[in-house]
Amino acid sequence: MTHVGLACRTVVFLGLLVAIAFNAVAVFAAPIPVRFAEGFAHGYLALRDENGDRLADGELIQKSYGHVVDSRLVFRFKDGSLYDERVSFTQKQVFTLQSYKLVQRGPSFPNTLDISLDRKSSEYRVLTSQDGTPEQKLTGRLDLPDDVANGMIVTLLRNLTPGRGETVHFLAFTPEPKVLDLKLVPTERTTIRIGDLSKPMTRYVIEPKLDSLTMWFGKLLGKLPEKFHYHFWLVTDEVPTFGGFEGPLHLLGPTWRIEQTVSLNLWSKPTDSTKPTPR
Repeated sequence: MTHVGLACRTVVFLGLLVAIAFNAVAVFAAPIPVRFAEGFAHGYLALRDENGDRLADGELIQKSYGHVVDSRLVFRFKDGSLYDERVSFTQKQVFTLQSYKLVQRGPSFPNTLDISLDRKSSEYRVLTSQDGTPEQKLTGRLDLPDDVANGMIVTLLRNLTPGRGETVHFLAFTPEPKVLDLKLVPTERTTIRIGDLSKPMTRYVIEPKLDSLTMWFGKLLGKLPEKFHYHFWLVTDEVPTFGGFEGPLHLLGPTWRIEQTVSLNLWSKPTDSTKPTPR
């Protein structure tokens, strides 16, 4: 299977932080240079809870047209919920987001969201509803920072200089878009086993600006939640690739995990129920 080069993607990917709601404007963020150009990819993912129970099956489909890349990350939940994130970005010397769209709905999420934004027009649209309430619509204009990272976290992590972190912008929808800064910080190096192979792996922690985070959660809860972290794992071999994600997909949500998976079973033996009936 080809690498999962989000946008987790997102888990992410996550577009995986789209529900964080607090103000923080970055002053040192800069676009990430292209070290590994993105191409065509098709990856299969599993979304699990902290106990390892499978919540949803995921798929990443990525297409490249010269300097333009279109990527879609979708999770279809067992309870009928949907998480569908699409991002289009250019990769000419640096990665630059051009358009973004996120749809989340169903019982696994506290509210229904339909978010879209476009760099060329500077327009954004947010449709939201909760518990059967009438849908609310919010539209406006916003000049996107050059380094906005929605739907591109894993892609940017793959292109960081080994051992070094970086700061990027991110848009959180509250439902109004808020610009915040995120630090992409490598925190741990280890190795994993892939069959008989041993491969290096690096864990990255996504760190929001703490003073703004504390202020916002202090108003909401009086304290920070016990678990507020976003961890990404990358297999940092010759060509870095996505290894896993752990964190909430929506504000104050449970900690979920995303991993690569393949279940084609090309050489599995048929069960009695699938064997053809002799004639």
